[in-house]
Amino acid sequence: MRNRVTWLAGIAVLGAACALAQSAQTTNDPFPQPINATQDVVRVNVADYAQLPMENGAPRMMLLIGEPGGRRLFVNDMRGPLYSIADNGKTVRLYLDINATQWGVSVQSQNSERGFQSFAFHPQFNQAGSRGFGKFYTYTDTTNTMPTPDFTPSGGNATHDTILLEWTAKTPGAATYDGGPPRELIRLRQPFANHNAGHLAFNPLTAPNGPDYGLLYMGVADGGSGGDPLEMSQNLALAFGKIFRIDPLGTNSANKKYGIPADNPFVSDNDPKTLGEIYALGVRNPQRFAWDPRNGVIYLADIGQNIVEEISPVTRGANLGWNDWEGSFAFVSRQGVSLEKQRGDPKMTYPVVEYSHSDPLLMGSAAVTGVVVYRGTQIKQLANLVLFGDNPSGEIFYFSADKPPSGGQDPIRRVMLMDKGTAKNLLTVIRDRANANGARQPPRADLRFGTGPDNQVFLLNKQDGLVRLLTP
Repeated sequence: MRNRVTWLAGIAVLGAACALAQSAQTTNDPFPQPINATQDVVRVNVADYAQLPMENGAPRMMLLIGEPGGRRLFVNDMRGPLYSIADNGKTVRLYLDINATQWGVSVQSQNSERGFQSFAFHPQFNQAGSRGFGKFYTYTDTTNTMPTPDFTPSGGNATHDTILLEWTAKTPGAATYDGGPPRELIRLRQPFANHNAGHLAFNPLTAPNGPDYGLLYMGVADGGSGGDPLEMSQNLALAFGKIFRIDPLGTNSANKKYGIPADNPFVSDNDPKTLGEIYALGVRNPQRFAWDPRNGVIYLADIGQNIVEEISPVTRGANLGWNDWEGSFAFVSRQGVSLEKQRGDPKMTYPVVEYSHSDPLLMGSAAVTGVVVYRGTQIKQLANLVLFGDNPSGEIFYFSADKPPSGGQDPIRRVMLMDKGTAKNLLTVIRDRANANGARQPPRADLRFGTGPDNQVFLLNKQDGLVRLLTP
């Protein structure tokens, strides 16, 4: 009996030791050294550029881009409106409300993460006689789940659908949209009610007749909940947790409504279950991506789970690791990542920079956003920097575009906004304006970036309807 008790006690001690060892290798703060708040700070001025309508509350601005071949800017509200901005911000017009009853889209914009997510203009939008003339694309969540989806998850609750729509304006330069109902290209059935879509963009660097010209890049988030519980991001048979690359004017997809480029990385796979639309995999919530105008590198802001936010390069066939990895660290759970074998899989593409939710500059929770690779000369202090930010706190960060780092948060530096002679982050700018106007103090910034002609960089938010412009 004594020997058995001794044996059981030994097992208990061994189990406790193993648990302690495992605990020592798991952390919810893999970067004990905070982001340097004062070193190499870049200061830029910020100016009010345009005010969006506030009749129905503050617009939930997500994206601002310029039209190809024109001078107007466009910005969307997650509830459905798409506005044009002209005359250096003095003229703001409702160009199209995709949630208007006549279109039958039924935008699902409940909660903060669902709604009209992104949009993109075909590069031939203003080229009369071209196949892309007048065409632009919207990416939105919808309450209408009656049509059969093109892509389904491996489980979940079927909360709503996310759809990619093509609109065709008869007169692209008109003040308001003058075309007919949209054409649906893709429909995804969503398993959960968060991080369901992502960013849309055409490669702005490719020349007409180039191999990437007119191809649409499309972020497809992992479907939500937390931790990718359905294990979809690494599954090449499923759409979720991927970056798609499609030809919106093609017809060789399964539904015949869009094309799959022949040079997509998985087209030649012998496995019929592998989706040819996939350009890259292993993403969680691909909020924003952008191309470096000098070398063509794509940088993606991918929102992390509870521990690590990341900016990562995206190449053809890249695997960014989720949900095996959260940033440079093996994903353990929503409570921690492993410190063992960091960046340990040579088949993965790891972040160039990453940061922890627990950094003192932030608000206890974090969500990365971006990305602007600034190669202009108009704001000299931003030249050759990659700009990104933290969505809730309104902090803006940068790293070198010429010498991209190899992970971690040590290379991250701040960009501060000079507002009335004081250096601030965006949330402080918004709060100070609200205080001056006697308005409520917003709890967070909900920062997004926008870009316009002549290397303009804009700041968006969901709090006060103001589009702000960075200036020297």
